[in-house]
Amino acid sequence: MRKFAKGEEEAEVNMTPMLDIVFIMLIFFIVTASFVKESGLLVNKPEDNNTQNDPPPPDDEKRAIAFIVDKNNRITHDFVRIDISSVVSIIKKESVERPLAPVVIQAEEGSHLGLSVRIYDAAREVGVANEKIVMTPRK
Repeated sequence: MRKFAKGEEEAEVNMTPMLDIVFIMLIFFIVTASFVKESGLLVNKPEDNNTQNDPPPPDDEKRAIAFIVDKNNRITHDFVRIDISSVVSIIKKESVERPLAPVVIQAEEGSHLGLSVRIYDAAREVGVANEKIVMTPRK
């Protein structure tokens, strides 16, 4: 049997070729990344002019005339609680100001359907077309 002069020899891995490859890859990615041009759209933003005499934005004419019927059968319009008797006058006034505006009726679950139908009938009485009256559930 042959005996080794040294105790246990440790095997070493030469790291130099691996480091060379890592540095070459790093240089490759840096060079290729510098030539990539991102495509996109140029956006011309309007300047912020806060003048008080500006006309309302065009979308304001299409802003809906909205009524909310909650589960306690209370009607709300523009964050104000109203009575069913004032619905006709509100729709008349706002449909003159905004003739393109639809009437939106949102009813919460548990509210009486009859109240929503009365708002619908009021809109029809004023002359709002059927396709401009929307009834939706409210969550």
